[in-house]
Amino acid sequence: MIEAFKTVQLPSTNSAIALAGDREENLKVLAKSTGATIVLRGQELIISGTQQQVDRCYELVRSLKPFWKDGKRITKVDIRTAAYAVDTGRTDEMQAMQEEVLARNRRGEEIRAKTFPQWQYIQAVRTNDLTFCIGPAGTGKTYLAAVLAVQALLSDQYERLILTRPAVEAGEKLGFLPGDLQQKIDPFLRPLYDALYEFIDAEKIPSLMERGVIEVAPLAYMRGRTLNNSFVIVDEAQNTTPAQMKMVLTRLGFRSRMVVTGDITQTDLPGHQQSGLAVAQKILQSVEGISFCYLSKTDVIRHPLVERIVSAYEQHEAK
Repeated sequence: MIEAFKTVQLPSTNSAIALAGDREENLKVLAKSTGATIVLRGQELIISGTQQQVDRCYELVRSLKPFWKDGKRITKVDIRTAAYAVDTGRTDEMQAMQEEVLARNRRGEEIRAKTFPQWQYIQAVRTNDLTFCIGPAGTGKTYLAAVLAVQALLSDQYERLILTRPAVEAGEKLGFLPGDLQQKIDPFLRPLYDALYEFIDAEKIPSLMERGVIEVAPLAYMRGRTLNNSFVIVDEAQNTTPAQMKMVLTRLGFRSRMVVTGDITQTDLPGHQQSGLAVAQKILQSVEGISFCYLSKTDVIRHPLVERIVSAYEQHEAK
């Protein structure tokens, strides 16, 4: 079979490093995905193979240009998203997704949607007063919600940011943990604090909390309240009971927005207890004004090993 060739001239050494990845890992992923042979010589990328392999690889490299032209890090998830965009004719949508910077964290790193399901999740949160996001660990469910919430708070769209989650025990009883009630529940709320620290100086958070602008509290503290003019994030919602879920959903007040996140495959409730998130999914799926978004292991943004761990557990549970 006659081999085809295409050459891509990269604008800088930084561009070549970004495209190649650590130990040329990105080039290996591109080669495996397309079947093409890829060689990087300085700033020149040489693609060879059948015409179909070369064309597809070239399109993938071209679709990743917003990253490598500026020397920005490219991940396996970026390549997978680019491949999906090329194969489904959604390269224009991918470009729009790449160009929109949601925010910058305190280290100056740009925060963007990395996958199409994440992009759809962001659009759902922006357009619905109540959004459910269901998916495994590491897919950005809480992180992206926190990005949008902090943005909205800092731009005065809402008066308060409320982050809450059920304080469900996983192995340790609250009574055996040291300290008063607040110190006992703090470990359960730590992931929510971590999300805040990404975008707001740690020194400013106590002041914002004292003034009630930011509230991080266990779900039980929401009972009897009406949350007006607030952006509310309910995290780890798979650990709510149906009664708790109904309670927190009915706290939603005027000019407020709520995002409910969880992974229905990782509940810490007793075996006989139904998950409030799973029940809400059945009851509210067709209710107007409520959006359900689903993320999967292909949306995992953490260490590459996390995706493989999620896959291994899924295969085990399917047996």
